[in-house]
Amino acid sequence: MDTIKRTDLNTYKERLLALRARLRGDVSQMANATLKKNRTDGNGDLSSMPIHMADIGSDNFEQEFTLSLMESEEETLAYVESALERIEDGTYGTCEACGVRIPKKRLDAIPYATMCVRCAEQHERR
Repeated sequence: MDTIKRTDLNTYKERLLALRARLRGDVSQMANATLKKNRTDGNGDLSSMPIHMADIGSDNFEQEFTLSLMESEEETLAYVESALERIEDGTYGTCEACGVRIPKKRLDAIPYATMCVRCAEQHERR
């Protein structure tokens, strides 16, 4: 099996580090903006009590949506961390399911990919 060139590995590592920094910032920013926000900060209400029941529903929806986004970004962050570890241990770019080299086009699109397209499709069908 041919290995990924050192220059390509460095490029992927830089992209993964930049993605990790962005994701860490996004998760922190979302947590600060939504979870610590009170109603007076959000829409200019003078009272901390909503005037209408729909306001409570809107606030709850916004908070749940943000928590869902944060969870998704934290999952992606874990994939990025794992990819950085694989670069360090020399297994980056190898499909974890079948052991073949993951095509460069796939790594360009998803630098934290752990499987080749065929194995990823089979995994998603399960």
